[in-house]
Amino acid sequence: MRAVAIARPGGAEVLEEREVEDLPAPGEGEVLLEVAAAGVNRTDTVQRQGGYTLPPGASPYPGVECSGTILALGANVSPRWAVGDQVCALLNGGGYAEKVVVPAGLLLPVPEGVSLTDAAGLAEVACTVWSTVFMTSHLSPGESFLIHGGSSGIGTFAIQIAKYLGNKVFVTAGSEEKLDACKGLGADVCINYKTEDFVERIKEETNGKGVDVILDNMGGSYLQRNLNSLAVDGRLFVIGFMGGTVTEVNLQPMLARRLTIQVAGLRGRSLANKARIVSEVEKNVWPAVVSGKVKPVIYKTLPLSEAVEAHKLMESSTHIGKILLIPVHDW
Repeated sequence: MRAVAIARPGGAEVLEEREVEDLPAPGEGEVLLEVAAAGVNRTDTVQRQGGYTLPPGASPYPGVECSGTILALGANVSPRWAVGDQVCALLNGGGYAEKVVVPAGLLLPVPEGVSLTDAAGLAEVACTVWSTVFMTSHLSPGESFLIHGGSSGIGTFAIQIAKYLGNKVFVTAGSEEKLDACKGLGADVCINYKTEDFVERIKEETNGKGVDVILDNMGGSYLQRNLNSLAVDGRLFVIGFMGGTVTEVNLQPMLARRLTIQVAGLRGRSLANKARIVSEVEKNVWPAVVSGKVKPVIYKTLPLSEAVEAHKLMESSTHIGKILLIPVHDW
């Protein structure tokens, strides 16, 4: 089969589409998918740079989500799945390929009304947002929610599901085009971080109270300002370190306002933990997608052979929504 390999740690140019050894038959509790499309994520770029330790047993090829059709079932797979089913999946890796083996517990049905290709942009964002914002930070109806990077794949999804569940949504982004896109998805307060101080704007919009939950992809450079933006009993969840991993912080606001900071990724979790998240997503998020209230926002689709261009686009941060790669099957 063909897959995208990382020739060596480095820039986007180290990605190479090549012929690789075919996959073994799916093992117990696994399925083999013919990949229709794979989502491109920041995790993939970090892996390519050599900054990510792969989970045990993970494929060396990048790609942590995909959509596709079931080609074969391993032993003891739930009878709900059959050869020919169209699904999307959360992966440990290997999505940048023509085929991938996936634990059946990490499969989701392609939602009615969503194309098989576009479904490739759902699993990672849905599982990330639901596990962090709702399962852990317990964002509740009526609370306020700040999303940094509102025009990203994570951001565009988080805006929609939070609005669907009755929250006031604040976002930051770096251009008027991106802010307009966020507003079009339902964001209530859109802040250009290049021209405005988001802390002051949030205080102004909340009469000095602050927001209840923040989803942050920046890390160190935003930590103090995030704490200053939270309301009493506020929760900050950090899912990325685009602004660095080291900073100096005044902890007094945490004590004074009973604040909580949590940091976690998705890929390194146990299979059981990820399967629980997938189950919760199907139960709580999929109805919103089927109803059309939450939609995958796809910026661009590229052939698998153009993975280099896809990574360059991801790292330029000029996109709005998800970038997808599509294998060209020739068997």
